[in-house]
Amino acid sequence: MTFRWLLGLLVLSLAGPASTTVKLSCSQLVIDRIDPLVQPGVVGSSHLHQIVGGNSFNATMDPTTEPSSLSTCTSCTFLDDFSNYWTASMYFQARNGSLKRIQQLGSLFAEKATGGITIYYFDAPGEYNVTAFKKGFRMQNGDPAARNKESASKFKGITYTCLKEEGTRFTNITDVFPSNFCKYGILTTIYFPPCWDGINIDTPDHHSHVAYPTSGRYEDGAPCPASHPVQIPQIVYEIRWDTSPYNSAELWPEDGSQPFVWSFGDKTGYGNHGDYVFGWKGDSLQRSFDAKCPTLVNCANMPTQEIVVANTCTKKRMVEEDVDGWLEELPGSDNFTSSFFFRSQ
Repeated sequence: MTFRWLLGLLVLSLAGPASTTVKLSCSQLVIDRIDPLVQPGVVGSSHLHQIVGGNSFNATMDPTTEPSSLSTCTSCTFLDDFSNYWTASMYFQARNGSLKRIQQLGSLFAEKATGGITIYYFDAPGEYNVTAFKKGFRMQNGDPAARNKESASKFKGITYTCLKEEGTRFTNITDVFPSNFCKYGILTTIYFPPCWDGINIDTPDHHSHVAYPTSGRYEDGAPCPASHPVQIPQIVYEIRWDTSPYNSAELWPEDGSQPFVWSFGDKTGYGNHGDYVFGWKGDSLQRSFDAKCPTLVNCANMPTQEIVVANTCTKKRMVEEDVDGWLEELPGSDNFTSSFFFRSQ
């Protein structure tokens, strides 16, 4: 019985003994400055994102359209999932102020994936039933403007895990960038709210239509608040960032501070956030949960594809710019530069 096998059982135990859990490996679709939630219609958003999912991703993501009818492929392993999932990109900043984008790795048990995100859809705990998202549904968790604990506190479930071992989980967890070397990289995790108001597929701030239980923990069976009574699948993003090439005291700032920064200029880590646009085909997601499959068992017989096939679903970048070389400033109008770096300390 290997350590990796035991770790897999531990991870699955989080879903509960009788919970349906849909897990997808979603390979990189594109790295681009497009943000159809915060800056719809803008080609050249304020900061760089890494995006996975259906290849119909665009600058508007019109909620009246069906991504499943517009996409010709998905970078996720479930073939009926043409949703789009995205986060900011992470950069390393050298002592001279230059910046280099951190590469992503396939997560544990999905190492063949070309970067991207591991996605979980968790069932409602206990006797509750979940209602799948409706056409056009979208949401965001986290605030890119947050720079301290207080401003980030209204958004839950956003953490960093310093991977001391390949399978490190549930320890070395912080709500900011780790302050020391992480041998196997940094794992960021974003838990989206599991309760919906039952009316709005979006709101101007992209998060008021969803919520967490107001008392107790959702995973322990705490009910959704009366204002948001509908149980929806809880989506979780896991992203593994390969920071290992920079595990050297000679590369980190001389003052001992950590050298990583988000593509929107946040060096604290409090501003980490994720975005989601629903795009499952027909009622396939609802059927997955109605089947009440054991954890990670595809008893609803949803069509799948191998990770190596999902890797081939990519999209041409809409904003032509260098995102992978050594840069003097971050792509976009946030313009986090070396002078900003030293001024903001």
